[in-house]
Amino acid sequence: MAGCAIAFLVVVPMLNLAMPPDSALHMPNYMVTLLGKYLCYATLALAMDLVWGYCGVLSLGHGAFFALGGYAMGMFMMRSIGARGVYGNADLPDFMVFLNWKELPWYWMGFDHFWFAALMALAVPGALAFVFGWLAFRSRITGVYLSIITQAMTYALMLAFFRNEMGFGGNNGLTDFKDILGFPLAEPSTKLGLYMLSALVLGLAFLVARFVVTSKLGRIMMAVRDAESRVRFLGYSPTWVKLFGFTLSAMLAGLAGALYVPQVGIINPSEFSPANSIEIAIWVAVGGRGTLVGAVLGAFAVNGAKTWLTGAAPELWLFLLGALFIAVTLGLPKGLLGLWGQIRRKEKAHA
Repeated sequence: MAGCAIAFLVVVPMLNLAMPPDSALHMPNYMVTLLGKYLCYATLALAMDLVWGYCGVLSLGHGAFFALGGYAMGMFMMRSIGARGVYGNADLPDFMVFLNWKELPWYWMGFDHFWFAALMALAVPGALAFVFGWLAFRSRITGVYLSIITQAMTYALMLAFFRNEMGFGGNNGLTDFKDILGFPLAEPSTKLGLYMLSALVLGLAFLVARFVVTSKLGRIMMAVRDAESRVRFLGYSPTWVKLFGFTLSAMLAGLAGALYVPQVGIINPSEFSPANSIEIAIWVAVGGRGTLVGAVLGAFAVNGAKTWLTGAAPELWLFLLGALFIAVTLGLPKGLLGLWGQIRRKEKAHA
């Protein structure tokens, strides 16, 4: 993992800045942005692995936490546009002027401050996960039933955010951002800075997740995953253990969303799509559930394949994604990391 961190934080910036544009080793700006997106996806996959791989809670609503974090940062950048918008209104975003809104809604207050938006990117997903999880876990809803209601949650949010009356841009969402903290988003230096920040956040999220899963709490989380009734018999509360994992996971997902939006330049209700949450689970399954490193590997592998195949043969991507999930479930239950472990063990046996 240390080698990967060095590659992301040192090698990639060197290839982008130090190599001349006509060099075969030069990394173009669009590739830096693409890798920045992958780093955000890897943080999201890490969040999913924390709750699914170690708590045994298959959430199909993590796309909602990711999107809420993205909307929090998008609201800050919309407020930062000020009078530079199409309609020149310093108080209202362009879409509100277009829809004849007369004043800024109360829930947009405070988003002209970066610290407030960053706090909301963590607090809103965390609060939603805490309330939702408390209601679900105290009722002892588990398995496929829990997965279905988390999927229903993100679908309901998607329908709500599509409505213009909600005040989040409706179908078009939030876009046309100009800068972040005064740094123009179109500048290559800003894109590189966001990329490096995404790499740093992924590293910190990995350390936090690793600290949790290797602690006594982490061992209890794995015990809840493997034998919840026995954990309850021993005097521990599976409800609060799962609630902690679910809430922390949601906050990491929101953080990933907040970093993702400045790099792609848009956030809209499609990010709440249940299909996105299912895809997150596929990343983790492909890489190796319950390994942390496998989640990061799966996010890069699947999204790299998606980028290539949606350009080469876009009509085949969804079929390949479905086939990949089935193949991993049936043939590689421990994912790519598990396959690597099997190969290593066979090599040692033949040595």
